[in-house]
Amino acid sequence: MSIKAAFASLVGKSSYWFLHNFRSGGSSFPGKIATRIDPRILGHLAKDYDVIIVTGTNGKTMTTSLLTKILNEQYDEVLTNPSGSNMLQGIVTSFLSAPKKGKRPLAVLEVDEANVAPVCEQLTPKAFLLTNIFRDQMDRYGEIYTTYQKILDGIKLAPEATVIANGDAPIFHSVKLPNPTIYYGFDNNDDQHKDLRASFNSDGVLCPVCNHILHYHMITYANLGDYFCPNCGFSRPELTDAVTAVQELRPTFSNFIINKQPLTVHVGGMYNIYNALAAYTMANFLGVDHDKIADAFNYDEQVFGRQEVIKLNGKRATIILVKNPVGLNQVFDLIKTDPHPYSLGFLLNAHAADGKDTSWIWDGEFEGLPFADIPEIVVGGERMKDIQLRFKVAGAKDDQVVTSDSLTDFIAKAGQVPDDQLYILTTYTAMLALRKQLAAQGIVSAGF
Repeated sequence: MSIKAAFASLVGKSSYWFLHNFRSGGSSFPGKIATRIDPRILGHLAKDYDVIIVTGTNGKTMTTSLLTKILNEQYDEVLTNPSGSNMLQGIVTSFLSAPKKGKRPLAVLEVDEANVAPVCEQLTPKAFLLTNIFRDQMDRYGEIYTTYQKILDGIKLAPEATVIANGDAPIFHSVKLPNPTIYYGFDNNDDQHKDLRASFNSDGVLCPVCNHILHYHMITYANLGDYFCPNCGFSRPELTDAVTAVQELRPTFSNFIINKQPLTVHVGGMYNIYNALAAYTMANFLGVDHDKIADAFNYDEQVFGRQEVIKLNGKRATIILVKNPVGLNQVFDLIKTDPHPYSLGFLLNAHAADGKDTSWIWDGEFEGLPFADIPEIVVGGERMKDIQLRFKVAGAKDDQVVTSDSLTDFIAKAGQVPDDQLYILTTYTAMLALRKQLAAQGIVSAGF
C-alpha cells in the first residue's frame, strides 16, 4: 500500500472510530474523507477480498441482507454495507470499518446502479447479482435502458465475473455478454399455452430483437415473467434456480418452494420472494449447503427501513421504503394481504436520493386501495400536499386524510390512528429523517 493510501486509510478509520464512539455514526463520511485523500483507496482496501456486487433498481438492500445471512452460515468473514449506503464513499466506509481480515474474506456489496462502473474500476468482482430494472429517479438515471447501460459499463470491466441475473426480466437477456451467466426466475405456471400481456403501464415490454410487444405465458408483476416474442422467437432463457410454487403470502412472512425445497422468509410480498430467490441462486453458485440457506432464511431480523417493525404508542408500525411505481404497487399488494384492520402513513420527499420528480406517485395504483376499510391516512414530508392530493384523487375522503406539519407532528398523529396496525410508506430521505426523530424520542435506537 502506498503512503497516500495508507494515510487515507488511517484518516478514514480514525474518523469512523470517532463518529461511532462520540456521535451517532456515519455511513459514508469516513469514506468521503478517505477518497478525497486517495481516490483509488477502494482498490487498496478490497484487494484481498472476493467481492460479490448486488445491484438493480429494487431489492438491493434486502437481497444483500439475505445473502449475507446465508454466507455467514458458511464463511468466517463476510463484509457488507448493511445501512444501504451503496455509493462509492459508503462502500469505502464499509471496508474502513472491517476488522483485521484472515485469508481471502468475502465482501457482499450493495452497489447503486450508477456506481457499478466506478467500483469496478478499482476492484474485480467474483460475481454480479442483478435484481431488476424498473423506471426510477428518471432525473438521475433516465429510462430503464440507460440504467442498464450504467450496470453494463461496470460488468464489461470484469468479463470473467459470473453474472447471476433475474431471468424473468427481459432487459437482462437483451445484451449478449462474454461473462458466464446464470438465470433465476419463477417457474410456477402449469399452462404453457397461456398468452398474456403486461399491463399498459409497464416498461420494458418491447422485444429487444424486433421491437414487437412481448407476450407472456406467466406474469408475476410488472414486466416480470415467462416472456416470449410471437414475431421473432425471442424468449426467456433457461433458469438454473426457480420458484416452483408460492404457498402463502402474508405481510409478515412468505412461504414458497425453490428447486423442490420449501422455504420461509419473515417478510411479505412477491418482490421479497424474488429477493430470496436471488440470494438463494448466488449462495447455490458459491456452494452453500441448501439446509444452511433454509436456516438463514428462517432467521427473523429487522432490515433497516425495509418492513422494519417498531412500536408506536402501543401500535405495530411497519416502515416500508417506496421510491418508484412498480415498488409502490408491490407494497400496496403486500398491505392488502393483511387480514386485520390497518391505517396508513405516507412521507414524501423529493431530494436527489429520492428522485426530485414526484410525478411517479401518479403511476402508482392508489385507486386499488380499499379506502372503505382504511379509517385514517396520515401524510407528511416536504411534498405532503402532493401525496395528500394523490390520495384524494384516488378516492380517499377529505376527513380520512390527516396532514402533519412536521415529523414530530406526523409521529404523534400516526400514534393516534384508530387501528393497532399501521403501515408507514416513506421515500428514502424521509425515512432517514423519520428514524432520526424516532431515535431522538427513544422509540428506536440511534444509528444504523
